[in-house]
Amino acid sequence: MLNITLPGGDIRQVAEGTTVDALCREISMGLYRNACAALVDGKVADLRTELTSDCEVAILTFDDHEGRKAYWHTVSHVMAQAVKRLYPSVKLTIGPSIDEGFYYDFDSDISITPEVLAEIETEMKKIIKEGLEITRFTLPRAEALERMADEPYKVELINDLPEDAAISFYTQGEFTDLCAGPHLTDTGRLKAVKLLSATGAYWRGDSNNKMLTRIYGIAFPKASQLEEHLLRLEEAKKRDHNKLGREMEFFTTVESIGQGLPILLPKGARVIQLLQRWVEDEEQKRGYLLTKTPLMAKRDLYKISGHWDHYLDGMFILGDPYDEEKECFAMRPMTCPFQYQVYLNRARSYRDLPMRLGETSTLFRKEESGEMHGLIRVRQFTISEGHLVLRPDQLEEEFRGCLELAKYCLDTVGMLEDCTFRFSQWDPANPKNKYEGTAEQWNEAQEIMGKILDNLGVEYTIGIDEAAFYGPKLDIQYKNVFGKEDTIVTIQIDMLLAEKFGMEYTDSDGQKVRPYIIHRTSLGCYERTLAYLIEKYAGALPLWMMPTQVMVLPVTDRAHEYAHGLVEKLDAAGIRVEGDFRSEKLGYKIREAQLNKIPYMLVVGDRDMENGTVSVRTRGGEDLGAMTADEFIAKCLLEIATKKKD
Repeated sequence: MLNITLPGGDIRQVAEGTTVDALCREISMGLYRNACAALVDGKVADLRTELTSDCEVAILTFDDHEGRKAYWHTVSHVMAQAVKRLYPSVKLTIGPSIDEGFYYDFDSDISITPEVLAEIETEMKKIIKEGLEITRFTLPRAEALERMADEPYKVELINDLPEDAAISFYTQGEFTDLCAGPHLTDTGRLKAVKLLSATGAYWRGDSNNKMLTRIYGIAFPKASQLEEHLLRLEEAKKRDHNKLGREMEFFTTVESIGQGLPILLPKGARVIQLLQRWVEDEEQKRGYLLTKTPLMAKRDLYKISGHWDHYLDGMFILGDPYDEEKECFAMRPMTCPFQYQVYLNRARSYRDLPMRLGETSTLFRKEESGEMHGLIRVRQFTISEGHLVLRPDQLEEEFRGCLELAKYCLDTVGMLEDCTFRFSQWDPANPKNKYEGTAEQWNEAQEIMGKILDNLGVEYTIGIDEAAFYGPKLDIQYKNVFGKEDTIVTIQIDMLLAEKFGMEYTDSDGQKVRPYIIHRTSLGCYERTLAYLIEKYAGALPLWMMPTQVMVLPVTDRAHEYAHGLVEKLDAAGIRVEGDFRSEKLGYKIREAQLNKIPYMLVVGDRDMENGTVSVRTRGGEDLGAMTADEFIAKCLLEIATKKKD
């Protein structure tokens, strides 16, 4: 008999070979009905897994992250089965779960109209109602290739597997798919399903490969959960910066300029200017030295840093990168090799450290066309970049300072509460030769960083193979309104580039020593931050960062002179103000100002002129009544100075 330890310390004895599924039934039928997968000694396992030794087992339901992934992965197979039933000539590729649901990519010439989506969804519901048992089996490589002979993409995936890989399949009814799992035990366990959209996607994300058809969907154990999710999606569409940001004239894109190269219109440019000035001032208060470095450099610089070997495909190259006889330049994808030259400008002593260098940097990255999305994923962007050169004994305190600055900036703009933290580490297998340095160097750097994070009380997840090529990092993650997660701020420990660039300082004992380096951002990419702010506030940004803070609305022509005087007075006080002097009805002008999310509207009529007051309305429709211009200015300036969040 085996001893199986359950969450909470309860121990169950089961016969060797008992499946997790059978153990679950023994624990509770209620738990069994909701089970999606399991953790066996901390590793995600299929419910069909046989227990062969003493271990710890935790049953995962839809409420658990990995349980949801198994649920949605199972639905993706049901969708593929439905598509194959309806369109047998379609070729299968991959169908994973994602953060918010699932997708499956198909090689098909079929136009996926809303009617076709509805047809596929109807067939999926039939498969779910059939309650087909889902079974798992493995095959040797030759038999696996034979089994998938009619599915060329599956053959390619099989050929890419290691020689000793266990090649597993899942079958439900007439449908079999190459898959590592895990999956639910039968299709009848699935409940509320909805297909959301169809789009194009390159095979393996490579624009040199064929364009496939990708169908997205979502599913939940209860219909009420699906309804709530669809309502959230409708709200997300209203807040989507790619739609709202264009409607409110924050930015635009132009086909002749290209993807990922947005034009910031006056409103968007003003918000980013305000953020940049604020961050630069805040960094100066914290001891940062401002730098201004070139936007490009010869390949020689990138060869020293390692970017030429590890990041060449991500850079825009000016010249032939392979012709060593001719000069070749590249637009910078990051600022670190440039800022190091500030440190290297003269000899340094331990007394010079820490040296904190900050720069509002414009960077260029050669993103794939399919990855572009509004202001969130672009090819040219501006970032609050900085590098700290320091002694080993200063590392934890300076890392703390970087984290406190990032948290302060994110909290001030109202985003910190929605952030998560990821400790991004290297992959010891080092696929595709992504990382420089030795295992010893990486283990040392990650151990140091782990201790620092633990000492600072940071709650984080671990991301394997998410590190920079020169060191581990703390990534502060944020999700857009549709649940897609991106890194917004990063703090990295670099244990390699100081040696590459010959950076050193004279220690107190007269010895030459290599410094430590921290790469960090304060608010990250300004364009991405603007996108998230538009979505978070539905365009109604806090007063201090709104392009126009106040709109003066004269009720009649008689009030125009008085209104002009108010505009001049507010402007002189440093408040961004406009006046609407059009011959339109007051209600129309108020509604238009509200649509443009103007924080305050000052309505002025005959009584205001007589009393020397203004009638104050908010964009939310609240009437604050009459107050003097000086009282209103003092109220605004206090909100701006304290950076009050709505």
